[in-house]
Amino acid sequence: MDHEDRIALFLDYENLALGFRDHHGGMAFDFRPIADALAERGRVVVRRAYADWSYFDEDRRMLTRNHVELIEIPQRMGATRKNAADIKMAVDAVELAFERDYISTFVICTGDSDFTPLVHKLRELNKRVVGVGVEKSTSALLPPACDEFLYYDRLEGVEIPPARVRGGRGARPAEQEAPRVEREPERQPEVEEPGRDVDTLAASVAQTVAGLQGSSGGEVTASRLKRTLLRKDPTFSESDYGFRTFGELLRHLAATSVIELAEGPAKGDPEVSLPEHGDREVAFGLLRSVVVDLADGDGAVALSGLKDQLRRARPDFSEKKLGYRSFLQFCKAAATAGAVQLRWSPEADDYLVTPQTTG
Repeated sequence: MDHEDRIALFLDYENLALGFRDHHGGMAFDFRPIADALAERGRVVVRRAYADWSYFDEDRRMLTRNHVELIEIPQRMGATRKNAADIKMAVDAVELAFERDYISTFVICTGDSDFTPLVHKLRELNKRVVGVGVEKSTSALLPPACDEFLYYDRLEGVEIPPARVRGGRGARPAEQEAPRVEREPERQPEVEEPGRDVDTLAASVAQTVAGLQGSSGGEVTASRLKRTLLRKDPTFSESDYGFRTFGELLRHLAATSVIELAEGPAKGDPEVSLPEHGDREVAFGLLRSVVVDLADGDGAVALSGLKDQLRRARPDFSEKKLGYRSFLQFCKAAATAGAVQLRWSPEADDYLVTPQTTG
């Protein structure tokens, strides 16, 4: 138990519950998926929710059953309903950070950007901060400020019904729904499209592994890689790409030669590295052959536009999948490996690439 994270949970309940209902057709908010997600991250020792509970009678019972302390923030009639709960919640969180050293993680459940200074202050006090918000009502400023950000809509156990098509009338319908159903099926996949593909993820993982290897020179473990990916994108979750665990994702990338896995310092935490040969040498050979084909009278090819030529020859080419941050870095590595020569030309105001001569 001494090694478990101690978690303090703070819910800006009005923001979270109303945000979910407003964007999902009045669906009832359920606290259970948040509790389950936090149980996987540590031991929750504080659970507090802030609201004027006269507006949330049913929710109050649901939260009480889940052992959440309800902090009453009454709203005066006719007064502006802004910042009352926000200020109280922020003060309590900072006070708890000073008084309870054993609390290592603060979970701030809101999509309101007004809480960004609180997140910065908690991190300044060496606390890990996890945010939770409804995807369509969360400010773009909040997720990057957190160590990790969970979208409530994507949590395990949150069932979002298919989006309904708006018609001219509301609820008449047994007869009107039949013609709609005939037209809808072709459009639904486009609505559900997540816009996240494994190729983009593979490039990000390879680039991150390369950066960690270059900055520290030491081994890169799976746990360290996951923490770094979350620092880059606090909303990252392997489940968005169809993988149940991070280990399953890594095994998939290893099977496609994006990374290599080896036994790590602890069981279940393998060492992650980039392949030393194989695809990289093939890519260097591809670069050299394209440069040979394109070389003009003086045998030189401008770097600008060269990447497009490589993709014409091999559409799946990506220097980021090989761990390089830019195409220039990839060409410099190819020059170091002896596949091509690379030099800066002031006249062309560009790098010029030539095939490496032998002999």
